[in-house]
Amino acid sequence: MPDLERHALVEQTKSPIRNAQRPQLVGPAGNDRKIAQRTQQVIEHPVGLTADEVLRESEERFRAVAEQAEAGIVIVDTGHRMSFVNDRYCEILRRTRDDLLGRTVQELTHPDDWAINEPLYQRAMAQGAPFTIEKRYLRPDSTAVWVRNVVSALRDETGAIVGGLAVSLDITERHQAEEALRESDERFRRFAEHSANVLWLADLESGRLDYLSPAFRRVWGMPAEDMPDLSRWLASVHPDDRDAAAQALERVRGGETLILEYRILRDSDRAVRRIRDTFFPIPGSDGPIRSAGGIAQDITVDMGLRAYVVAVGDDARSSLVDTLQAAGYAVQAFGSGQALLKMAGSLIPGCVVLDLKEAGDLVVASELKAVRAHLPVVVVGASRGDVGFGVRAMKAGAVDFLEAPWAPEALLFAVKTALAEIHAKADRVRRGDETYARIAALSARERAVLEGLLAGGTNKTIARGLGLSPRTVEIHRARVMETLDAHTLPEAVLMATAASVRPADHSGD
Repeated sequence: MPDLERHALVEQTKSPIRNAQRPQLVGPAGNDRKIAQRTQQVIEHPVGLTADEVLRESEERFRAVAEQAEAGIVIVDTGHRMSFVNDRYCEILRRTRDDLLGRTVQELTHPDDWAINEPLYQRAMAQGAPFTIEKRYLRPDSTAVWVRNVVSALRDETGAIVGGLAVSLDITERHQAEEALRESDERFRRFAEHSANVLWLADLESGRLDYLSPAFRRVWGMPAEDMPDLSRWLASVHPDDRDAAAQALERVRGGETLILEYRILRDSDRAVRRIRDTFFPIPGSDGPIRSAGGIAQDITVDMGLRAYVVAVGDDARSSLVDTLQAAGYAVQAFGSGQALLKMAGSLIPGCVVLDLKEAGDLVVASELKAVRAHLPVVVVGASRGDVGFGVRAMKAGAVDFLEAPWAPEALLFAVKTALAEIHAKADRVRRGDETYARIAALSARERAVLEGLLAGGTNKTIARGLGLSPRTVEIHRARVMETLDAHTLPEAVLMATAASVRPADHSGD
């Protein structure tokens, strides 16, 4: 047994015979402390044994405890030099006992960690204060192993500190998992910060919104702290879409992943935004679904120039892309119709240019017509004398058909015409949404006056029905006209009718 270990154990085992205070190994609670306590037991002995007998028994008991321990155990002197290591400690460092004994802990500790280790050990040697440290040891091949060391002071019979005992646990796997999690969190943070979509996480039990990505402020027009929970989110949803949004939450609570399109009314400017939100459940560690996440995309129509090219051949695809890009279009190309269909749900409005190689490709136009009105299709192909080919393309859902080989001017005109219809529809929708938002901003009394006007009421009849004076109705009427930005009563009536405002029942009294 090394000198320090023998000295420490001899002095410790002598102390009961001399009626001196027994030395203590102090460590924190948990498994590490249990190991330290078991090690401490080696100094206890039956009364009546000689010092040499006690020493031999203590050595045997110490070795039995140390070699059976699942943790590494090392004894060092005040200068960090090792005098005892158990088998597990050798395994952790992948070194032999002969290689370790006599060496200092500093030689084996990663240089970046020694600056933290040394002050703690010196304090332990000066004050007897135990400490715990997570650090790296260096193996012979220069790879690092992460350990959690619980270090306690060893004292002689006089109470003087003569060294330390460390219980060492290999935490490399845990540390690697934590590092991988930190890297994953960092990648998620960078993705969320730069994404144009709103990423969100919600606690379904409390209704609390745990996370809203930076894009939320731009899309919803408010800071994330003003949207603390799901009830506030539901309040931001357009009244006509609110029931569907609430049902989506219940469906995701049941384990369903779904996509919902809804509108929101922004408090900041009363603008209406159209959102496509992907909801997905997040099971808890115990199984039941307690959280949900989502990706909310602002699909309010982009009035820019955008086209999607579908062509199998590289030459055909490049020719279409080059022509459209030269005219100022933002172009995204697909090598097949199926590739486009898989992405169609997330594409913002634009014109699809479909280069047909065979009539079967018309299924792409048919499916887009059925589910995506914001992606009109212009078909390019060779009819080969089939006069009905273009007709079939139009019936399948194409808005135009160009005979190949096509002329650049004809292609650009067809795409421009297709996008013009999208823009016209978008303008109608936008005006309708703006009107709805304006009507939603009316007070209850102003709304009642508007309903009376829709029913053909005059200031007097509306006043009688509402229990107001004609002068008060006149004031409310002026505010209605101002809020709707309507210059004439017929214009206000048309706007209200388009927004599905119903006439009042009492207006004809």
